[in-house]
Amino acid sequence: MNRPINNLFILFLAGMISCSENNGKFKEGTFGYDVTRLSGKDGSLHVLTDDEGKGMAIVSAKYQAKVFTSTSEGMKGASIGYVNYKILDSDTVDPHMNGYGGENRFWLGPEGGRYSIFFAPGTEQIYDHWHTPSAIDTEAWDVVVAGQKAITLKKDIEVINYQGERLKVRADRTISLVERAEIEKTLDVELKDGLQTVAYVTHNSITNRNDFEWTQETGAICIWILDMFPPSPEATTVIPFRDGDEASMGKIVTSDYFGDVPADRLKIAKNVIYLRTDGKFRSKLGLNGKRTKSVAGNYDPLSNRLTIITFNVDEDAVYLNQEWNPMKNPLEGDAMNAYNDGPLADGSIMGPFLELESVSPAAFLQPEQTLYHRHTVYHFIGSRQALEPIAQKMLGIGIYDIQNAFK
Repeated sequence: MNRPINNLFILFLAGMISCSENNGKFKEGTFGYDVTRLSGKDGSLHVLTDDEGKGMAIVSAKYQAKVFTSTSEGMKGASIGYVNYKILDSDTVDPHMNGYGGENRFWLGPEGGRYSIFFAPGTEQIYDHWHTPSAIDTEAWDVVVAGQKAITLKKDIEVINYQGERLKVRADRTISLVERAEIEKTLDVELKDGLQTVAYVTHNSITNRNDFEWTQETGAICIWILDMFPPSPEATTVIPFRDGDEASMGKIVTSDYFGDVPADRLKIAKNVIYLRTDGKFRSKLGLNGKRTKSVAGNYDPLSNRLTIITFNVDEDAVYLNQEWNPMKNPLEGDAMNAYNDGPLADGSIMGPFLELESVSPAAFLQPEQTLYHRHTVYHFIGSRQALEPIAQKMLGIGIYDIQNAFK
């Protein structure tokens, strides 16, 4: 059951006192380290905890309702998400984007194209003119209600799209931890003894607060959920896809966002796409709604972690094109994306990190009508033998095949 926000704050404050008594005992890379350090940035930070006290997640209202990170082992356990302290510690606000990190963050799209909300009307769609809307970049969100295992946040947003339309949006977001028994039931898998896990589901929605309908003439937006994790030398993203004729289903994958991806980094086999995610080569993939199977994963043999994401997909819906090109059809876009960070031409790098992303259909909504998008993150940590049946069930491929995809 949800507790009132003031009661949760008291519980959290008590936890912070306990943390301060153990100051210095949390090593960098642990969940406790991130709780302690992030609490200095956001005094209203919320730590969600499952019934066993091991599965935990950090949620920040100040930092746009993002899940910063999670763990399956309590305060002293490994922190799974990507947190960018270099940006968090900076006194400079980047006019383009402030990459604070976050294992799961709420964004709006489209980023580019005729309906873009990142470029001012009439500007050339290049980096110098690219600006992330402040509501999903720097502004705090409001907490509606919070409890031990769930928190709900909201934000009233206004954006001006590339066509000059001012769109008024109400965004709502609930983040809830998923207990072990529920994971087994939902995914129809058995979690073997010794297998560590943490999972949470995010329910995200946007409501049209204008007094006019969002149409192809006015432009529309979409919900965009992005999961960020540290890369690893042997980590691989795995994306199952629906087979079928390209004439009716479109291309299997779009992979040339930043130029061609070399064959030793991208592989398609057995209805599965593999992408190397070592943080050393900037590359992005995209699948349309007809190809996407509502699931993707990432496996890192060095940390024995298998991450699975599931999300809503409607193969008959319209998905928006987010490419930085207003000449392209705005109604042909991706339902999911995967990203591997890497150095730019000048040697600079934002992370490095890797991303798994899902996108809602276009929100062609009447006034006060709402579009919903669900996105769930599951982490499993254990031996290859314990992870094997989960990978087979969810991704249609075994751990051994993932680990050897590029060998």
